[in-house]
Amino acid sequence: MRSLAVIAALIVTALVAGCGLLPEAKDETIGWSANKLYAEAKEALNDGSYTKAIKYFEKLESRYPYGRYAQQAQIEIAYAYWKDLEPASAIAACDRFIKLHPNHPNVDYVYYLRGLINFNEDLGIMGAISNQDMTERDPKGARESFDAFKELVTRFPDSKYTPDALLRMKYLVNALASLELHVARYYMKRGAYLAAANRAQYAVKNYPDAPATEEALFIMVKAYDSLGLNDLRDDAERVMRRNYPDSLYYTRGLDRKEAWWKLW
Repeated sequence: MRSLAVIAALIVTALVAGCGLLPEAKDETIGWSANKLYAEAKEALNDGSYTKAIKYFEKLESRYPYGRYAQQAQIEIAYAYWKDLEPASAIAACDRFIKLHPNHPNVDYVYYLRGLINFNEDLGIMGAISNQDMTERDPKGARESFDAFKELVTRFPDSKYTPDALLRMKYLVNALASLELHVARYYMKRGAYLAAANRAQYAVKNYPDAPATEEALFIMVKAYDSLGLNDLRDDAERVMRRNYPDSLYYTRGLDRKEAWWKLW
């Protein structure tokens, strides 16, 4: 056993010594100008070589930290991380740029990009494919996306990115309201009427203009009725009949044939 240990130690020593004999990888970017580094990084980015692009942008920023290319590289890095499916690094890069350059001419784009990174485009698409229960989804990303778009719209109302941000905000409001309604329906089916009423009420208060408001009010009526809270039931029904006098929920109830994702 001792001889085996000695042999193993000799092998490890030989391997370590051998590694020292290998030539170090040559940095091909040595001597490149800021212009060449940026051009090569953009080419890699356009070709979909996001890891390579990130490496070049980082080298550019570290070697030429005070030029105009360095600031642009910080924006491009955020985009490259996003495309490379590293949203946390992309968000961190956006936050860093906003902190360092709050008055940069392109900071509106960075706010827009920050919203895009968190924008959960599969809320209405992938759910139909995977049949994932929406109670398993975390709305944190959707809320953060909404907040980023909201800051863009508030601070830069004339930005060319604002119209698209407004459309995405509308989608997110509808999606978040429908998430609350899905949970409220879940509680109704299981007889947790107070929890159902609370989730529906939250949707009405926070997303009053969303299409889900109609169903939220009906859930409140049904939940309060089941709890014997007649005054609250009558208040909810009065609001519902005033705003939705011809609602189909009066005749069909909460039973529905269409998929939940068609809500928006």
